[in-house]
Amino acid sequence: MDKKLSIIILTYNEEKHLARCLESVKQIADEVIVVDSFSTDRTKEIAEKYGAKFIEHEFTNQAEQFNWTLENVPIVGEWILRLDADEYLTPELANEIHETLRKYENKYESTKKEDVIQNTNITGYYVKRKVIFMGRWIKHGGYYPIWILRLFKKGKARSESREMDEYIILKEGIAGYLKNDFVDENVNDLYWWTDKHNKFSSREIEAILKTETETYREVDGDPLGTPTERKRWWKESVYMGMPLFLRAWGYFLYRYIFRLGFLDGKEGLIFHFLQGFWYRFLVDAKLYEYRRGYKK
Repeated sequence: MDKKLSIIILTYNEEKHLARCLESVKQIADEVIVVDSFSTDRTKEIAEKYGAKFIEHEFTNQAEQFNWTLENVPIVGEWILRLDADEYLTPELANEIHETLRKYENKYESTKKEDVIQNTNITGYYVKRKVIFMGRWIKHGGYYPIWILRLFKKGKARSESREMDEYIILKEGIAGYLKNDFVDENVNDLYWWTDKHNKFSSREIEAILKTETETYREVDGDPLGTPTERKRWWKESVYMGMPLFLRAWGYFLYRYIFRLGFLDGKEGLIFHFLQGFWYRFLVDAKLYEYRRGYKK
């Protein structure tokens, strides 16, 4: 393939993860673009070691940073893969992406009209995310597989303009599905994890309040729609409709008991409790604080 795939990675102080991420894509990427929020560690050094294009831009949120990159940075690839620095491709997925784009290109030479129509309609691909926490695969609790649209044709997709829980959405065409996983494995400690999610909870309050007043929706919930639409429907129509505070308890029990999260061992207990209960309860507490006027 000649200049077919560009990788976009957003970073801030990612020296622990970036080399692993870049190593996983080096055989298939025609271009890697690292958009950094003025890191103070070795992120730039590592990116340049791997030949990545390193760009610094002030960070507001993930959605704005990614959309800014799409709109302002020259991208050579006809296809774009979005990754976080603490994520990496399995060898199986890297090979599948390579073969999928090769077949996409070659189908244009097919004499079968239906082959050309089928491939030109696909402008993006959903990929399965595999989360590893404290060295353990979080396989249960409804946390695998999680389908996320990450690979798309240039000019055919963008990120929702949201503070949190933003999804990449196709502007035209339809999405296909890849069989293999990419891995989300952050190696920072729990102090870092809880601090990050504390900040996430404040951003989620902004997103919730904005959602309650906005008239235009980029992605509507649909229980029978795409994975993105189904997740949006579940959260906004089911979870957010439950009573404040009680929903965090219900969500944790649903994940840990009914979706067999207890099978993920001690690491799974920590993950499902912190991510499925503590974080959700913290969001509710901050929402309660705001609505009662305790926080000006």
